[in-house]
This record gives sequence, structure tokens and C-alpha cells, in this order.
Amino acid sequence: MNKVDVEKIRNIAIVAHSGAGKTSLSEAILFNAGAIDRIGTIEAGNTTMDYEPEEIDRKISVTSAVAFCDWKDTRVNLIDTPGFINFIEDTRGCLRVSDGTVVIVSALSGVKAETEKIWRYTVEFDVPRVVFVNKLDKEASDFFNAISELEKSFEQEAIPIFVPIGSGENFKGIIDLIFMKAYAFEGGKETEIPIPEDLQQTAGDFRKKLVEKIAEADDSLLEKYLEGGELTNDEVLKGIKEAALTKRFIPVACGSATRNIGVRQLMDIMLMCLPTPGEMSRISPIRGINPKDNKEIDRKPLSTDPLAAYVFKTIADPFAGKLSIFRVYSGVLKADSTVLNATSGAKERIGQVFHLMGKKHIPTQAVGAGEIAAVVKLKETNVGDSLCEEHHPMVLTKVKFAEPIIAYAIAPKTKGDEDKVGTGLHRLLEEDPTLRFARDEESKEMLLSGMGQVHLEVALEKLKRKFGVEVVMKTPKIAYRETIKAHAKAQGRYKKQSGGRGQYGDCWLEIEPLPRGTGYQFQDKIVGGVIPQQYRPAVEKGVAETMKEGVIAGYQMVDVKATLTDGSYHTVDSSEMAFKIAGSMAFKKAVQDAKPVVLEPVMKVEVVAPTDTLGAVIGDLNSKRGKVQGVEPQAGGNEKVAALVPMSEMLVYANQLQSMTSGRGLYSMEFSHYEELPAHMTAKLVAEREKIKEEENA
Repeated sequence: MNKVDVEKIRNIAIVAHSGAGKTSLSEAILFNAGAIDRIGTIEAGNTTMDYEPEEIDRKISVTSAVAFCDWKDTRVNLIDTPGFINFIEDTRGCLRVSDGTVVIVSALSGVKAETEKIWRYTVEFDVPRVVFVNKLDKEASDFFNAISELEKSFEQEAIPIFVPIGSGENFKGIIDLIFMKAYAFEGGKETEIPIPEDLQQTAGDFRKKLVEKIAEADDSLLEKYLEGGELTNDEVLKGIKEAALTKRFIPVACGSATRNIGVRQLMDIMLMCLPTPGEMSRISPIRGINPKDNKEIDRKPLSTDPLAAYVFKTIADPFAGKLSIFRVYSGVLKADSTVLNATSGAKERIGQVFHLMGKKHIPTQAVGAGEIAAVVKLKETNVGDSLCEEHHPMVLTKVKFAEPIIAYAIAPKTKGDEDKVGTGLHRLLEEDPTLRFARDEESKEMLLSGMGQVHLEVALEKLKRKFGVEVVMKTPKIAYRETIKAHAKAQGRYKKQSGGRGQYGDCWLEIEPLPRGTGYQFQDKIVGGVIPQQYRPAVEKGVAETMKEGVIAGYQMVDVKATLTDGSYHTVDSSEMAFKIAGSMAFKKAVQDAKPVVLEPVMKVEVVAPTDTLGAVIGDLNSKRGKVQGVEPQAGGNEKVAALVPMSEMLVYANQLQSMTSGRGLYSMEFSHYEELPAHMTAKLVAEREKIKEEENA
């Protein structure tokens, strides 16, 4: 395949909430363009874009997929993106390289919280969009309600370019408001028909609204329109494109992806309304940093400019090696060449270059500006890296993905597989920048963090399938802390005689609480030589080690000041070890008299949920010992609740919120501070710790 003229390219992401029909629409587009010879279905698990076993089993997209087709002399690169809340950061990464989006709004469920979040991503990257109202063939579908809802949610006027003929079982076609033609669809065939009599008034009213909106933006057109002149079809087409590029209003198409109704018309609208790479570069210039001098530089989307490409996705394959998917912004990337990774500074050898058709790889010799393609086995290249010519380095702006919101402890099912778990997960981390893997020094647990429970379950399914390692998930240990609330003083005296030289260390410690977050302080107030200088650091070491292990429930102690005030020594039997033990003994005794308490981590939580679920959300947060800080109205009939909630109450909140809001709620959280754990919960924690100790010693 030869590289394509940059003005004959469209890079389009299909976006929406989960279940709105993104994959089905992608399938219908590819079929209409002749790229595939049959339309696969989600139910049968045979679609081009949802090919991962985890997607087929769950019947949702869990990762983005790329395919291409040619429609009316134009190369269309399609990116089918996930809509399930746990995976939409992947969608955000794909919008970084998209020049346009088709936002699907379901005529059944309307606009969901995920749709709103994805819409905000399109605004973040300044990507033009058109809306496709889908599922008009379903019972209880409502096209006009969907229009109303998207206007409220996105706070922008939505102008239909097409209106449906019928709905539910009676949905049989669409009316084109540009050319005022009607089309009926039956058995996969499209037939032009007269506009039904009962819809002539509706079609006329919407056509008038469309024309008025276009005329408003151009003084000469407005004058023509007000004088009674009708706008030509070319003027209407030009006006719709201008509105889409400037986001003056939202052009709306409609149909049914699964029945392939209205999809060909949508494809024409995509080409008309969504920009070429050249047009997009005028909306959002191709800009980056020269790593040699940190100065800003620009590129043009031309094959004659130096190479600049951005890697927006990687796929870990244990056999073929890592697959890196990229968008070329300028220049040409050729097979069997060497490029510079400007982000890492490493040189990368390019072997074969591929166009993607879902999981199929179609070799090509070169890809030019505006194209999307893939290469395998890049050793030093990850998501967000920039590839360029060695003598013309350029680092393109990297997407900053959201931080994980949930963590689980994991352990291999087979003992001794810890290293295999670590190796496999690090490969998965390369393909998913929203996963985190770490070992907790305190609990010694392996922790996997992600965007939700389903996200982590899918990652572990991939770990088993791709790398042959099975693990179990369990709730991680909470990072409790211990501290004191009062002053206390105690002696630690360690004396041991066992024949020959003995052990002797004696010290007095005073302890006092410090302000929260101060940490630990040690002060030496020994006067004279009651404890020789050489043994005093050992006392501090004994205190520091005891603080790490805790005194009440085995958790690290914080915000304590320990002062060494007195003691005694033996010229023969004293040693560093003896004073270290004496320091630990004195500290433990003093803590018991200093009103010790356990502290729990408290999280700053923000929940965005529909107004009709606000009471349930607030009630639930209160039941979790949360303190609601405020409620703010949000766009689209939502409310944002800010609260402080103990971390122990938020471990499985993602699932609970989904249940409470029927999947419409979103939340984020970050660490805020430590707070004293209630006495009855402290007693329970101490009892659990004692039980674990007994089991370990049994």
C-alpha cells in the first residue's frame, strides 16, 4: 500500500458510553466501504474491532482498536474506543491523535456520565464532532428526547441534519434535510421514497431551523435569506461544515448501526464535517519542543517536512513482541529505517510497518503525514513517546492520564511465581498507562492499581492468557498509622548475664506528641557521661526500629518526639546492642502511658452523580463515616459532591456507586490526611492483629 495524500485522510474516533453501539457502528462503516464482506455482531463475538477474548466474553470494548477503509476517494482511519468507565482513559489517549469524532448518543439511554466525560476530552483536544443518534429501531427509543438531552448536557445547540421515519419496530428510514429526500431501508437495501405526508411539516420545520442557523453566521447569506431567497444546497453544506469546525452547533445524524440504517449518510457527513489533517492543523497546530534547546517548534502536515510521529497505543504480545501504534504528523516513516525516540533519546530500528484492520496487520513500505500505522519490537518506546528524524528532534505533547482510583493486593496461585507475575505485569503496564504495579514495603504485598475493579480483573485475565500466570485478588491492607496523645516517661533496662561477658544497657526516655504530619524526632539531652557518646545512637536506632513496627497494632508510628534524658552503663558489659534493646524497651513502655491511638487514612472524594440519585449518594457517604464538604450543580442534570471519607470505606466504592446510579455516577479520590480511628474499630483491629500473630507463631 502506498502512502495517502494528506488531504484525502480522515482520522475519526467513534466515542460514547458503553453499550451505545460504537463497535456496531464501526462494523457497519467498514462494511459499507467494502473493507469487510460481512457485518459481525457483538452477540456472535465476531466483530473486527472487538477481537480480544476479554471483550468477546464481556461483550464490551475494553481497549481501543484501529481499522481503515476508503470511502468516496478518502482514506478513513477509524478508532473504535471503549466507553466503560474503567477504560475511558484509553479513549482520551486516542482523541489525542484524532482529527474528528463521531459521538454516539443512544435514543434509549440518552447521555450518560461517561458520554459527558468523553465530550470533555474532545473539548480538551479541540476535536470537531458530529453526533449520531443510534438505536432508533429499539422499543421506547426517542430521537427528539435524545436531542434535547444532548443540548442540556453539552450546553450547545444540536441541529439535526437528518430526522427519522418512525421509531422502534416502525423505524424504517431517514429524511435528509439538506437535499429534502427520504430513504427507506429494507433487507439491507436503501430506496429513495417521497417524504411521508405526516412528516412533511416536521421535516420542513427542521430544514428551516438548519438554514436559519447557517444564515446567522454569514451576513451575505442572512441578507439573502431575509429577502426571501432560499440557500443553495452547496451553501447549506458549506455552512454545516463551518459550524462543525468552529463548534458553533452540533450536526446530528441518526439511524441504527446494527440494521445499517442511516450509516452511509453518516459517512458522507463525516467526510463533509470532520477535518483533514491539514484543516485540523489550522485549528490545533502541530507543536512540540526541540529537546536540544527546549524551544517550541511547529510542523506542517506535509510529507516534505521532517518526520514527527506520536505513539498513542501499545499492545503487549508475548510472541510477536510489543506492537506500537502511532500517528504520523509530518514527514514519512519508512520500513527498514532508523528513527530517534525524542522522548527517551534512544534510537529505534523500524522493521516492517503495518496498517491495522482490527487484529489483522497489512504490510506497507511507508506511511506519510496524517496516517495511522503500527510497528513491532520497538525496545525503548512507550505510549506518549515521539518518533522523529535524528537531526530534527521534536517532542510532541504527551497525554497526562488520570491516576488510578482503586488498588488490590495480588498473589500468585502457584508459589514461586512472584517473578513471573512481576515480569508479565510490567509488559501489561507498557500497553496500559493507567495501571500501576508496586510492592508495599510496609505490608510486603504486591499491589495492582487501576481505574476500577473490572479494569483490574481484565488485566489479570490478560496476564493469565498472555503470560500463563494466575493470581488471586484480595483487598489490600490499609496503611494505618499509630501515634500518641500525651507525654510519658519510661526506663528501659536490659541486663543479661550468661557466664563471661554480659549485656547491660539502661536509658530513660521521654516521649511527646508532635503535630500531625511532622514525622519523628529524636533528641539527646544526656548531661555528662551517664551514657557514653558511642552508645547513644544505638538508643535512637532501637526507638526508630520500634516505631516502624508499631506498639499497639503493628503499624508504623508517626508524629512522636523521643528525648533521651538519663541512663547508666557498665564499663565491661555495655554494648551498642544492649543500648539498642534498652531504647526499644523504654519506648514501648512509654507509649503505653502516652494514650496511644491508631490513625486511619482519610480520602478527599469527589462524586459526580445525577440529581435524582443525590440523596442516595450522600446517605451512602454518611453511612461510610464520610463528611460531606459541599454540593455543586453540574451540567447535564448532575451534582458534584465533595466529601472526606476514610479509605477503608472506599475500597469497593466503584461497584457500589455503579449500582446506586445505574452506571451514571463517576468518582475520583486522593489522599487527604490521617485521622484518629474510633476506639471500637481500634479494638477490632488490634484483635485481628493478635490473631494473625498467633497463627504465624502456631
